Amino acid sequence: MLVPRTLAPNLTVMTLQHGEFDLTTENPSLMTLVCFYRGLHCPVCGNYLKELERLTPAFQERGVRTIAMSSDGEERARQMADKIGAEHLRIGYGLSLSVARQWGLYISASRGKTSIGIEEPELFSEPGVFLIRPDQTVYWLSVQSMPFARPIFAEMVQALDFVIKNDYPARGEYTGAV
Repeated sequence: MLVPRTLAPNLTVMTLQHGEFDLTTENPSLMTLVCFYRGLHCPVCGNYLKELERLTPAFQERGVRTIAMSSDGEERARQMADKIGAEHLRIGYGLSLSVARQWGLYISASRGKTSIGIEEPELFSEPGVFLIRPDQTVYWLSVQSMPFARPIFAEMVQALDFVIKNDYPARGEYTGAV
């Protein structure tokens, strides 16, 4: 289980337009927002990533770099990028499911075609959103077993203003006896 204030697992994927993404070489002034999405087959993901694309400049103004990734291959990732009009948001592809599991993501098996008529991969990860500090420690995380009711990016932008103003620490770090 990932815990805030601990080191995030290694994370390296190819991106559509920015070469290799390697979390260990990221150097944001505040944090990196890593959004794991289910894949092209997911209509909820398309809408969710459109919102992240729209708000990526607001995250950047606060020192947060953004990337969205899935286990889809390059072609399906490109189709998703086209679908959401990705201009600011980096799109990664080829996420290994073993790495997804290290990040605490749930893995689902295919149930065939989705409501938008796209075949699900045999196995794929469910969504997760993480804020990672430049020292590679986890600041904030949300992992889900379903595609619905995800964290709202506009609220995250507002929360970052509070975090920055108050030097608010990562919470949820206690792992001792209770």
